[in-house]
Amino acid sequence: MQWEVVIGLEIHAQLATRSKIFSGASTAYGAEPNRQACAVDLGLPGVLPVLNAEAVAMAVKFGLAVNAEIAPRSVFARKNYFYPDLPKGYQISQYELPIVGKGRLRIDLEDGTGKEVGITRAHLEEDAGKSLHEDYHGLTGIDLNRAGTPLLEIVSEPDMRSAAEAVAYAKKMHSLVRYLEICDGNMQEGSFRCDANVSIRPKGQAALGTRAELKNINSFRFLERAILFEVERQIDVIEGGGEVVQETRLYDSAKNETRSMRSKEEANDYRYFPDPDLLPVEITAELLQSGRASLPELPDAKRERFGAEYGLSDYDAAVLTASRELADYFESVVANASDAKLAANWVMGDLSGALNKAGLDITASPVSADSLGGMLRRIADNTISGKIAKQVFEALWAGETDADAVIEAKGLVQITDSGAIEAVIDEILAANPSQIEQYRAGKTKMLGFFVGQVMKVTQGKANPGQVNEILKKRLDG
Repeated sequence: MQWEVVIGLEIHAQLATRSKIFSGASTAYGAEPNRQACAVDLGLPGVLPVLNAEAVAMAVKFGLAVNAEIAPRSVFARKNYFYPDLPKGYQISQYELPIVGKGRLRIDLEDGTGKEVGITRAHLEEDAGKSLHEDYHGLTGIDLNRAGTPLLEIVSEPDMRSAAEAVAYAKKMHSLVRYLEICDGNMQEGSFRCDANVSIRPKGQAALGTRAELKNINSFRFLERAILFEVERQIDVIEGGGEVVQETRLYDSAKNETRSMRSKEEANDYRYFPDPDLLPVEITAELLQSGRASLPELPDAKRERFGAEYGLSDYDAAVLTASRELADYFESVVANASDAKLAANWVMGDLSGALNKAGLDITASPVSADSLGGMLRRIADNTISGKIAKQVFEALWAGETDADAVIEAKGLVQITDSGAIEAVIDEILAANPSQIEQYRAGKTKMLGFFVGQVMKVTQGKANPGQVNEILKKRLDG
């Protein structure tokens, strides 16, 4: 590979405020078009913006979480451009003096290594409206409900060198803003969107190549595919004797290609200037202290604690801390079951499999943490086996809430009486002399045959460990 890939991401995280950044209009998703755009959002004559203090607090909270510089004084600016879904003719954003300065985020890669990605800045801004192109017979509909929704634009350094690294960074950032509860992270609703700045350069060259910006990518899979395509496109252009031009490109997921949207604007094209209607933002010591006090246990710290406190592998701890909701669910299960490894296996295995099949998030799990923990207690005390537990789990998934009640109603209590198990084994051995001869002749796999017969007769209720132990003694004797 003679080319090195250089990637920087711009992530737009919609802040989880109930009202917009400069008005009292609702930010709720799903309203009828243009029902949540007030006079301020529309830029009508005589209106003035008023900054939402909660948006500022959320930006500060994010900055503290990524060990970033928090500007004691930041300024809002007008970013001027004309587009149908931008009713004022400018967007209120931050330019020279953003609220969050340089920070860093550590990412974990698939090969087990880690990497630190620099954060250039994170600034507050308002979202634009939305242009709707479908079902209008050659026309475009404009929905301004989103206009004025608060965004935190998080700009990374160009530190990523592959599509896989970019996806790892985006996923880590997605997890972080959800942990902080400053963004719901819903990519389908546009609450978390990525722009990727992609360029290539000969290996060993210090100067950056000409970049293309891939706009508004709303899934991690599409982010990876868009970058991979764009890298190949740029290599083909240069190796074919051409030059990559700086431009904004759209990713077409149906065709798996990027296509030119417009030439990339420079900052001076937007004619930035401080917004005369908004005072500078002063970050007080009290606000910083409040922000620090409100920080939850962050993903990396939680993952380390899960490993130390529960004895989990790095992989298990990483999976279980991928989201705050999943981590909280797991800890609730452990509190009920007292066996962390058993809880981890069930949460990552049967529960996650059922949730994925049903297309549900952990927050919508039909099986509560208390119910699952109650079932795991009965595995731990040998009331039921792991195999029988699957029947109990199915009942819990179907709406039952008490594992003990399910076990009693279905008669699923495990047989642990060694005398009863020995009696069943003696009957099966007496009925299968030829299989005993095969086992003793060296065909040790026949042990599985006998175990299966015992479990069949006992309807899966015999304790598997005892069955194996007693059978081996009988057969080897």
